[in-house]
Amino acid sequence: MTALAARGIRAGEIREVGAAAFAWLSAHRGDFALSEDALTADGQVDATWKPLGELAQTCASVRSHTPPSDPLHVCARELLRFAWQQTGRGELFLRLQQSEPFATYPLEIYSVFASAGLRHPGYEAAAATTARTRGWRLTEQDPTRRLGVLKAERRSGIRRPERDAEVLRRTWLGGLPEPWTFERSSGYALTHVVFHLTDWGRTPAGVPADLAAYLAHWLPPWLDTCLDAGMWDLGCELLIVAASLPCPPDHTTLQHAWSRIARAQHDSGALPQQAPVSRGEAGADSGGDAAVAPEPDFLQCYHSTLMAAFAAAQTVKYLAGEGHEDGAEDRAAYVGGTQNRYRGQGVPG
Repeated sequence: MTALAARGIRAGEIREVGAAAFAWLSAHRGDFALSEDALTADGQVDATWKPLGELAQTCASVRSHTPPSDPLHVCARELLRFAWQQTGRGELFLRLQQSEPFATYPLEIYSVFASAGLRHPGYEAAAATTARTRGWRLTEQDPTRRLGVLKAERRSGIRRPERDAEVLRRTWLGGLPEPWTFERSSGYALTHVVFHLTDWGRTPAGVPADLAAYLAHWLPPWLDTCLDAGMWDLGCELLIVAASLPCPPDHTTLQHAWSRIARAQHDSGALPQQAPVSRGEAGADSGGDAAVAPEPDFLQCYHSTLMAAFAAAQTVKYLAGEGHEDGAEDRAAYVGGTQNRYRGQGVPG
């Protein structure tokens, strides 16, 4: 159990959670490397490209949210460079385009690198050609995924007339559903909608006013419910959303959530996706015992550890006053199918 377990948590301690997570990610960098079957037609995309893309997205986001002198920025930059090298500096995306021209996951992952200034002109040209076809435009996707694909196209220089606003209103969050219908799947869907709308936390103003007000009201109880259930992975995604809103939740809500995440984190920096509910850790004090259990294997904790690193950087940025123009008073108070082989909601997911 980390040293944060027995006391309240402040910005510096949130940063410690992020630093520990990055230490684990750096130590396990080799586990993110693409395997030999990454380019085969029956390759396991969720075990090859998806982890690498999620590593890249987290590192690109943290790099953009931290100053160059920050050790977290340096670590994120190095891991992003590693991820780009794994793709052959973009060359493997071109090979994927040739073998799976209508798969969307290569463009979704490539767009992460493009947003960080790492580009492959040959792949972009090939992807743009495919994107002009009716087959590409008519690919059936759920609205949250569709919103992500549209954002990925724009990051990669592809422009077409489909309107984000119309797609947004077909998502779970965009429809402003009854709050009691929130569950795990809708939770992940709503976090990704906010990620797409805010460009992964860079532009809080991208969240429409009605959605921002809805989230300001209901995100705290949803976050508390997830943490009560020991859902550390989704809890961290909701913390990213919280720090990305024009007016994030109050001090007490965030402090309580971060204290529980800190208790759940292993000394190595790894954060399990889920507390071991069979032992009764899903109650209010679940975080205290979760870190005593054996550290889960890579596939069971890499994503939640990535989300802990991302959430910490995003929250610290908010606390430092670098984030939002809106909500300044609250901040001051606180400081005081083929395409379906890749089944996530986007990267990360």
